Amino acid sequence: MLSKEEIIKISHLARIELSDAEVEKFQKDISAVLDYVEELKQVGTDGLDIVSSVTGLENVSRADVAVEGGNKDEIMHNAPETKDGYYKVKAIL
Repeated sequence: MLSKEEIIKISHLARIELSDAEVEKFQKDISAVLDYVEELKQVGTDGLDIVSSVTGLENVSRADVAVEGGNKDEIMHNAPETKDGYYKVKAIL
């Protein structure tokens, strides 16, 4: 079981303040979690494959390649107003 000093050190590292009752509670709770981890370490996993995903799905992403957007004059022709090759809009400030 973890000592009170260890719980206080953990709470200090986590930057949380614990009351005396909380220290005792976490002393039991964290010790129970660590005991369970030790129990899991005893499980025989020799010969088992490492599995990182059980669904078999993978991320699919396209290559990050620049493509030409078309003729600038044709695109600017769709704007209601242009000036010096840019869209002209009303001032907002």
